[in-house]
Amino acid sequence: MSIPIYILAHDLGTTGDKATLFDAASGAVRAAAFEAYPTAYPRPNSQGAAGSWAEQDPDDWQTAVFGGMRRLLDQAGVAAGAIAAVSFSGTMQGALLVDAHGQPLRPCIIWADQRATAQSEFICRVCGAETIYRLTGLRASPAYTAAKLLWVKDHQPDVYRRAYKALHVKDYAAYLLTGVMASDYSDASGTQLLDITGRRWASEMIAAIGLSEELLPDLHPSTAVIGRVTPAAAAATGLLAGTPVVIGGGDGACATVGAGAVAEGDAYAYIGSSAWMALSAAEPLVDPAQRTITMAHLHPQLYFTLGNMQAAGGAYDWLVGLLAGEGTAKTFGELDALAARVPPGAGGLLFLPHLLGERAPYWNPAARGAFVGLAMSHGRAEAARATLEGVAFHLRLILDALREQGARVAGLRLIGGGARSALWRQIMADALGLPILLPALTAEATSLGAAIAGGVGVGIYDDFSVAGRLIPAREAEVPDPPTMTRYEQMVTLYAETYRALEGVFGRLAALSG
Repeated sequence: MSIPIYILAHDLGTTGDKATLFDAASGAVRAAAFEAYPTAYPRPNSQGAAGSWAEQDPDDWQTAVFGGMRRLLDQAGVAAGAIAAVSFSGTMQGALLVDAHGQPLRPCIIWADQRATAQSEFICRVCGAETIYRLTGLRASPAYTAAKLLWVKDHQPDVYRRAYKALHVKDYAAYLLTGVMASDYSDASGTQLLDITGRRWASEMIAAIGLSEELLPDLHPSTAVIGRVTPAAAAATGLLAGTPVVIGGGDGACATVGAGAVAEGDAYAYIGSSAWMALSAAEPLVDPAQRTITMAHLHPQLYFTLGNMQAAGGAYDWLVGLLAGEGTAKTFGELDALAARVPPGAGGLLFLPHLLGERAPYWNPAARGAFVGLAMSHGRAEAARATLEGVAFHLRLILDALREQGARVAGLRLIGGGARSALWRQIMADALGLPILLPALTAEATSLGAAIAGGVGVGIYDDFSVAGRLIPAREAEVPDPPTMTRYEQMVTLYAETYRALEGVFGRLAALSG
């Protein structure tokens, strides 16, 4: 009788770290532990044209990662020696500056932060928008690490001078276990400093904008064993000293593998705090309008082209918090139950979910959320349904942009916490006009992608094609033709509403500065 072998994957998301123990043979979850940490918003987008700020304390990451591992091992009853590898996924596009001893020099500027507008405009002037897009796969934007590092250089020069490396969240977590500072190609592709096809730092661009390439960590494939658990980390976590640590990848890339999108043409959508729709491709898809972006896949021969939006589940979470103060709808399930009472179209109410500015397809850090069409007849239920529909309508605009680049999408895998909602899945099917395919693991998909990278890294799996066996998907919802017709009209109204308000957003931001 064979002894079970496990892979421990960490997914450091926006709201906390989820540590998951996977059975390597089946991909099944043996146990999981979630440890929350806060996000600070020292300057929301209502306080200035520079865009909202969003930061996290890396000490909170360490507490969550170490505490989560201890709790996970305790509840799983698995011997530390049965863990073949530890691997990581984490939010992308952050900027954590650490000194030569690995000590953080300031809080991490995370993906949602939009403060570096002026620095992004500088990068665009120096390098040219088209050059940046074709070289890095990303359009010039304050969302990416490059602009955030320049912001620190401009506004906190002492911090910048003392910095030894700029790390992402999963890189820092891996450092805490191994003492090695490193990153992988997928996370690096969210910095806007990577030559996307060469999979190397874009040295000429880095020098041109005044950053030091020495600040950037060594790059590895996502399957690389960058080190092993140190004795000190073993004592803090309950892991066995010497356990291999695989660097893993950015959350977008890990979610792509965890969704089962490991072959050219595979498509999926993720709904978590943010949301995106992505397509695996053998070459970057270049959009003349630069609405979509391309990043490095965990698979060494693939890319994934995507359109991402800032607030999806985050917008729903905001509404839950807002309504909880009224003594009702304190959970997602309760809000879903309210929304299900309302017919498609939310009684003529539209919601624009731009609570943190917006990325694809608008790329406007000054964009704001809005309910449009409010009437005395509207209540909590209509607001709830309009929020779900608004996210789906926005993803439809991203799907249309991908299709204009030649993408052929016949069905869409759906993952993330939002995939648990049958109502939201049906709204997605109707708004996108596509059958929704539901993988066996939805909320754990990102962690599973990291685990597969770990398994390939230590030789448990031959390659990423194992995802086909570990991640079966069933057809969950199919479009309802009458609702599709109604939603076609509302998607058009949604896009027109944004365009009508676009100038207002900028003027409001200027007035509130």
